[in-house]
Amino acid sequence: MSVDISTIAKDTGGDITLNQKFMECLVSGEIGKYLIEVAKKGTPLLKLGSGSPCVFLCAGIHGNELPPQLAFFQLLDHLENKKIRGTVFMVPIAIPYATMKNSRRFQGWDMNRKTFKEGYISNTILKTAQKLEVEAAADFHSTQPQSNPGVESVFCSKEPCYESFKIAEHITSQTSSKVISQKKAGTLYGGALEDELNISQIPAVTCEVVSRNGKVDSGSVERSLLQMKSFLSYFKVI
Repeated sequence: MSVDISTIAKDTGGDITLNQKFMECLVSGEIGKYLIEVAKKGTPLLKLGSGSPCVFLCAGIHGNELPPQLAFFQLLDHLENKKIRGTVFMVPIAIPYATMKNSRRFQGWDMNRKTFKEGYISNTILKTAQKLEVEAAADFHSTQPQSNPGVESVFCSKEPCYESFKIAEHITSQTSSKVISQKKAGTLYGGALEDELNISQIPAVTCEVVSRNGKVDSGSVERSLLQMKSFLSYFKVI
């Protein structure tokens, strides 16, 4: 499997090997090791395969949500010997600097509330997905127990992209995740990457697993990986 790796932003770079909690749980092959080096220079974008369908996966908008970022390294290893149908674009570590610091915020802001605003990395990720003309996207997070949502879940909306809801139903049918659906994108969380993707006519979901912020709770990486595989299976990529 050939993987193209580039960077889509330069002010976000960081050495994620300095995050001890992250490194304690990291399982990485050769591609993952190279990814860590690229992340020192900025936000990495990976491209696997070619043709249609064309989908987009992201993690690390909140740097202290470690399980989905770790799951991406396992996903890369999983895909290495698989035949991929179509094109998979990945942003496994959206803000390496925030991951290095184990921080939810970057430059003082929650990037999952700034996607609509020029100059923020979440907006750059949105524009990247639009430029690549992806058919759908998924943003992967973790949620603290007894917080919002505090349960393994898939956020989605029915308008303007009903397929967002269909993708969420597919993922929750294959996992223990709960569907959290809003009628119209952007009514619950303004500026979230998922919402702005849906508003721009790219069907998108946000997948959450349960783990304490800045830590990796037992089973959380595996649950996030299962959500990723389920998203890809919806489009028959794998």
